[in-house]
Amino acid sequence: MIPPAHAPAFLAAHGWGDAQILPLAGDASFRRYFRIVDGDRRAVLMDAPPPHEDPRPFIAIAEYLCDQGLNAPTIFARDLERGLLLIEDFGDVRLRETVDAALPDEMAHYAGVTDLLVHLHARPPMAGLPVHGFDQWLDEVMLFADWYCPAMGIEADRDAFRAAWEAALRPVELDGLPRVTVLRDFHAENIMLVGDKAGVEHYGLLDFQDALVGHPAYDLASVLEDARRDVSPAVEAAMLARYQEATGLDIEHAYWALAAQRNTRILGVFVRLWKRDGKDGYRRFQPRMWGLLERDLAHPALVPARQWFDANIPADKRAEAWL
Repeated sequence: MIPPAHAPAFLAAHGWGDAQILPLAGDASFRRYFRIVDGDRRAVLMDAPPPHEDPRPFIAIAEYLCDQGLNAPTIFARDLERGLLLIEDFGDVRLRETVDAALPDEMAHYAGVTDLLVHLHARPPMAGLPVHGFDQWLDEVMLFADWYCPAMGIEADRDAFRAAWEAALRPVELDGLPRVTVLRDFHAENIMLVGDKAGVEHYGLLDFQDALVGHPAYDLASVLEDARRDVSPAVEAAMLARYQEATGLDIEHAYWALAAQRNTRILGVFVRLWKRDGKDGYRRFQPRMWGLLERDLAHPALVPARQWFDANIPADKRAEAWL
């Protein structure tokens, strides 16, 4: 977490020449974040180095979200050639720690987050975003066969795996529901609680640069079946009902199918981060991911996928392999 060499000159050019540059966070990508402190002023420096990263999608989607009445960081300055952005600092109060410290407030906070998705999904999706649909769902889920199975010493039947997911996901593709802006990495560690703002603006949004146009159930499944914290089943059921009542959309089948698809993909992604990128900290999330996936697979919508898992992945290669 050493700042890029050109960061001080960038900050000085935009009126932050005397500021401190403090490590803030990294993530699963090449992006890094630093807190910029100058007296009472605060900002965040995003280091998104080319050619691995391109900050332009973040800028475009942040502006779109703000135009829709949501709370994405304001962009104060940019250097696209070197991949630097100076953006609004939402502080340190994340949804995850807030709810974990006050579980009686869990239902209210997730109601606010669900209402945020209702608000976003009532607006036309952002123009120009790639589509997140049937072909992409299948490609993503194959990460489990490509990474998880080899790591566990399992010679998986890839063709049968893909066919099982085709059967599970085809009804979702054909359900006729409107497609919406999907933030895609929407979970409790990417949602900040911002000051005294009210309504949907109380929730500051981060890490949305990979947004797509996709199914309205996807982000709800993402935030309620969270890799990083346990959302109570009562909250999950209440928020699924809340979303459907508010929108008039029947997403029940799609919710469980896309939750299972996402959780299967993440099991593969976390192994890839460990094996390919040396980020073995993601291994600790695997037992939770298996718990979520096995609950998803119990749903009638997932019979084909459940049968494949039962035939190919023994119990000792699931959650207990990571404990």
